[in-house]
Amino acid sequence: MTVPPSAPDTSDTPAAPRTTALDATHRALGAAMTDFAGWEMPLRYGSEREEHRAVREAAGLFDLSHMGEITVTGPAAGELLDFALVGHLSAVRTGRARYTMICDADGGIMDDLIVYRLAEQEYLVVANASNAQVVLDALRERQAGFDAEARDDRDAYALLAVQGPAAAGILARVTDADLDGLKYYAGLPGTVAGVEALIARTGYTGEDGFELFVAPGDAAALWTALTAAGAADGLVPCGLSCRDTLRLEAGMPLYGHELTRDTTPFDAGLGRVVKFEKPGDFVGRTALEAAARRAEESAPRVLVGLVAEGRRVPRAGYRVVSADGATIGTVTSGAPSPTLGRPIAMAFVDGAFAAPATAEESGVGVDIRGARESHQVVALPFYKRAR
Repeated sequence: MTVPPSAPDTSDTPAAPRTTALDATHRALGAAMTDFAGWEMPLRYGSEREEHRAVREAAGLFDLSHMGEITVTGPAAGELLDFALVGHLSAVRTGRARYTMICDADGGIMDDLIVYRLAEQEYLVVANASNAQVVLDALRERQAGFDAEARDDRDAYALLAVQGPAAAGILARVTDADLDGLKYYAGLPGTVAGVEALIARTGYTGEDGFELFVAPGDAAALWTALTAAGAADGLVPCGLSCRDTLRLEAGMPLYGHELTRDTTPFDAGLGRVVKFEKPGDFVGRTALEAAARRAEESAPRVLVGLVAEGRRVPRAGYRVVSADGATIGTVTSGAPSPTLGRPIAMAFVDGAFAAPATAEESGVGVDIRGARESHQVVALPFYKRAR
């Protein structure tokens, strides 16, 4: 008798990265691809510095389809989100959006989110790719007792973003939506290049721009239409690498760096997103009230900006040190800044060293591979666009 070969043991084999509806488009453009949060994503198409500058000076086109969309519906959808998140989402008007967070019972940040109110009883929660399942599981656990439901819609959307000072003009060529009337952190349904979309005036670059939620099957055609519409303005495809330097210059936090389960919104300098005044209880309220009191009394660490005096780049995890070499903080994000022309970083530092000051005045440095490099302390953000 012939014994059939046993099936290979795949129990410890990591799952292959997921691909977006634009995967073939990225590869045709010669993008350098990377595994990011379980997704195969474009890192850059050519020069990340040139992509960064295009967004600051003209416009960039991004594929953000790795983000996690969760739809919350039902008569008590707003009340569920008020309980599950730190914000007052039931008070958000239809067509508007809010930046908020989901915390655990101890006040630790599970993820930061953007929540769009699509209708009276419908919200779209957008989570970071790495935390989408965590957020979905938490919402489903917290929906008990509410006449509302959290639905996994990650496969229902592709997400494209046009960001930069020319973004509105480019998008206006392919839509009849009222972009002039669309405020920052607002969204409206519309048609873009013949494709039905949720058009949102949001972004993660520090520039004006739009995020377009569409069906995955429409993503490639929309990408092509936007590329053509923006050609005369210098629109270029952009990858995750320049998206990171853009958000860093704009002082925007990144989960896993400035925001973690060991950090409360008050530790991160974002206590404003916690709405204690909303009615009823919410997950983490008691712990966050205590964190707010601690922050008022004496914040042990403050999130600040650092600008290098030299050319060496401070990276996440590097020690921030005083003039005598004592550890006074930790770098959370760092990179060369194409806009400033110098390396920059965000870091949590002891409150006594948090005031803006020159490197000489503050005595603040970063230990970069055993060498102390002087840094100026600045208030965030590093870059703010002209309104």
